[in-house]
Amino acid sequence: MSRAKNNPAAKQRHKRILSRAKGFYAGKRTQYVAAHEATDRALSYAYRDRKARKRDFRRLWILRINAAARLNGLSYSHFISGLKRASIDIDRKILADMAVRDAPGFARLAEIAKNAK
Repeated sequence: MSRAKNNPAAKQRHKRILSRAKGFYAGKRTQYVAAHEATDRALSYAYRDRKARKRDFRRLWILRINAAARLNGLSYSHFISGLKRASIDIDRKILADMAVRDAPGFARLAEIAKNAK
């Protein structure tokens, strides 16, 4: 009796891995084993970095808010605590955007934060 290797499923599996490896360098896009290792690694990096992107952006927003707050005579922590005391709920993404694009509006918020202390 001949050996059954379930060729259609294996071919489909190989095709799926090789299609994910499009754009990879050299044998990593054409050889199944190399492509399999490279795509596994790429998928794990993608998962990890989706989490890291959120941390990186939050860090960037805090840097921008801190720089703008210091131009208005406040530290970052005093600025944020002043906004919380004044019951102003604006997230850091919007505050960072204001710091870059709307300096007068950010200055008004800084004054409110100063007075709330």
